[in-house]
This record gives sequence, structure tokens and C-alpha cells, in this order.
Amino acid sequence: MSQSREQILGSIRRSLKRGPLDTGARSELEERIAEHRRNLVPARAAALPHPAQVDLFRAMAEEVQTTVTRVARVEDVPAAVADYLSQRNLPSRLVMTPDPQLDGIPWQERPMLDIRRGRAEDGDQVGVTACFAGIAETGTLMLVSGAQSPTRNNFLPDTHIVVMRGRQVVPSYEEGWTRLRDAQRGADGRAAMPRTVNFITGPSRTGDIEQRLELGAHGPRRLHIVLIDDEAAS
Repeated sequence: MSQSREQILGSIRRSLKRGPLDTGARSELEERIAEHRRNLVPARAAALPHPAQVDLFRAMAEEVQTTVTRVARVEDVPAAVADYLSQRNLPSRLVMTPDPQLDGIPWQERPMLDIRRGRAEDGDQVGVTACFAGIAETGTLMLVSGAQSPTRNNFLPDTHIVVMRGRQVVPSYEEGWTRLRDAQRGADGRAAMPRTVNFITGPSRTGDIEQRLELGAHGPRRLHIVLIDDEAAS
């Protein structure tokens, strides 16, 4: 344990009039943290077969003003993005994260899409990202930060387009966290978690005292998901 952390915990213990933990109590707490014991998980999504979980994810996402387009193949993604933008008269200039999940998509088949890969900047109106998982229970996207997935790209552009695969849909938040720990686990068995994990449910919104809903208050006013249907492809 670092000296700074020990000082902080020591200050908390003194304020609670508690001394250091004995060996037994410390071992019990460390075992509980390592176990990641789950609380009660709602059965609505967990009891479904995976194709039905994907259907539930889409339905719940659309309940919160997210638009979803399902495509059968990776090759269909550029056309789906181009159609979404043209139908809403949105610019075809995109900033896209350098996420390897987006590398195999044949964007060159839609040359009218002007794509810049990197971090979003002021003036970028449309952003494309991948995601880590989709939570079927609430239609929520789970996104992690990193050099290849800058967090600002999730929030700065006015329109956020997320490309994901059906196999990334999980029934619950607990399953999302389990999958993340497994993905981040090193050779020593420890999971080096990302600096930031964002859960996004629908476009940004707020309501004033008169209950008037305003979209785009603290982030994108439009959230669109292009969902590659792995089940149909297989």
C-alpha cells in the first residue's frame, strides 16, 4: 500500500475511533474484494437467450431516444452511417476514434464520408466510436477510456454514432463488469482497470422545473447505434 493511501485510511480510522485492521479482518475483506460477489441481478434479461437479449437491448435503447440500425455484415456499416447522416441532413465529415474495432470496416466504399481518426476537437459535429459492451437490461452503452478510445469523443460531438456487434450485448451491468475484468486481467491475475468507464443511456438530456426536456444539455443531442447482427451472420 502506498504511503499516501495509508495516510488517508489512517485519518479515516482515527475519525471513526478505529485502529488498524487485524490480520483476520483484513484477509476477509481482501477475499471479498477479489471475489466480486454479485448482488441480486434482475432476471428479465439474464433469463433470455442471447438473441432475445440483443432484441431487448435495442428496445430499451429506443425507449430513451437512441436510434438503432441493425445490419447483417460489417460491410454494411458505411452505408448505414451514410444513410443516417443524409436522412437527417447532417454533415458527412466525421471524427473517428483510432479503435482497432473500427479498423476492419470498409469505409472507403463510401468516399463521400470524410473521416479523420483521432481525438474530437471543437467544431467536430459528428463522432464515431466503438464500445466495450451493451447492457440489455437498460439499453445502456459501456465505454472505456484509453489511447485508442478517448473519452472526449463520447461527449464533444453533437452527434454520437456507436458501431458495435451483437456479441457485445450482455444481460446486466454485473456481467459487463465481469467481462471487463477478464479483458483487463494480466499474467499475474490482477485486472488493471481503465482510468474511466462511462455508461451512456440515450442522448444527453436535462429537464427544467417545468419538466421541459432538453436534449444535448451536457453532451450529444443525438445517439445512434449501428448494431452488427452476429447472430444473423452466423
